[in-house]
Parts: sequence; structure tokens; C-alpha cells
Amino acid sequence: MNCFPSRSEVERIKKQYPVGTRIELISMEDPHAPIESGMQGEVVCIDSIGTLHMKWDNGRTLGIVPGEDRFKVISKPQEESPEQEKEQNQSMGGMSM
Repeated sequence: MNCFPSRSEVERIKKQYPVGTRIELISMEDPHAPIESGMQGEVVCIDSIGTLHMKWDNGRTLGIVPGEDRFKVISKPQEESPEQEKEQNQSMGGMSM
């Protein structure tokens, strides 16, 4: 029996929890989980099986698994418009194209 998510499920997870998403942990199914409930962190990458690799505010880097671990989204990264990107490049001394 294959317990890994399908490619389409992983793509859905990546869209639902993009890199930069802030998350608060409610609980982990692992009884030895080193991340306590209430800890917040940021998604730094999502692997090919849909694990959200986290940088927790306490300095740990343990991943969480949607559907196994319980968590809530605090905020998602904002996509920059082309105008915002141009302004940022100019304010940083960069050139816009």
C-alpha cells in the first residue's frame, strides 16, 4: 500500500502553503515531538512527498505533515506586483527592466 500523496496532492499542498507561510502548531502525532503546541514558524520548503519543512521560532527545523499534524495558518506571503518589484529595485539601487 502506497501511503505517499500523489503528485497532484503535493502540488495542491505547495499552492496552499507556499514558502514564507507562517504557521502555528496545534499538535503533532509524534509522542516525542520536540516542537511544543503553540510554537510558530515559517515554511522554508516543501518536499516531493508534501512535507512542510519549517524554521520554527525556537530555532528548530522539524517538518510537519499536512493531514497528520495539526496546525493553523497565521499568514501567507504577499506576491509582489511588477510595480512593487520595480520600486524595490530602484530603492535598492538596482535597475529595472
